[in-house]
Amino acid sequence: MSMKQAKNINEVILLLDQIIEKSKIDQSNLGLFAILYREVTVRVKEGIQNGSFQNGERMEKLDVIFANRYLKAYYEYQAKEKPSECWGFAFEQADKFWPIVLQHLLLGMNAHINLDLGIASAEICTVEDIKDLQADFDKINAILSNLVGGVEKCLIKIWPTLTWILKFTGKIDTFFIDFSMETARNGAWKFANEFVAVPENEREACIQLRDQRITEIARLVSNPGYFVSAVFKFIRLFERGTIAQKIIDMQIAEQNNVECVAA
Repeated sequence: MSMKQAKNINEVILLLDQIIEKSKIDQSNLGLFAILYREVTVRVKEGIQNGSFQNGERMEKLDVIFANRYLKAYYEYQAKEKPSECWGFAFEQADKFWPIVLQHLLLGMNAHINLDLGIASAEICTVEDIKDLQADFDKINAILSNLVGGVEKCLIKIWPTLTWILKFTGKIDTFFIDFSMETARNGAWKFANEFVAVPENEREACIQLRDQRITEIARLVSNPGYFVSAVFKFIRLFERGTIAQKIIDMQIAEQNNVECVAA
């Protein structure tokens, strides 16, 4: 499989569409994060067109570099090569039975925000001007946070009785999302500011160290403790539909403005 990389934001969306369609055919959970990420990219594109960002040209450059890190990891995994450790772990979980939809999304977000976003931000900035990026950096994270806030609606569509479980457990999934997003937002910006100051010949070692730390977070997402894991396993046993049907449900909800992955 060739290593596909995007040159602009429209190509990012096209390549995500291809991953989603392939995931339907392969019955692969990899398509779940791709749907969420596609929606994020569409919102960023709309924001650029509407002048919502301070610097639209810079934001598209960031979006493409950011996306290409995910695409590179995806195609490396498909070619049975070794992507970054945190992406490799996330992709491996996609082949397993027990992770629920929420965990697949969080694993993708963990790798992409906590590792990739800081690196991409540093690539388009210098130590002197990275502060100028913060407002737009916060906006792209706000888009993602708002989208993830509605994952519960999509889970309820896949498994209607989830409503009762969430009520009984005090909406444990919402807590899980909020905690992860707050940690990711703060950590990604801190890492971006640290990484931009790292000399070129030391960057690979810095990335590897960061990768190891983010993989540890991924392990916690995969195994969040006895009680949460027990709830998630119960949810997984009653998830409705094939993987392809779950992917289609998320797409239909988006197309019908039901906002499956939007708050």
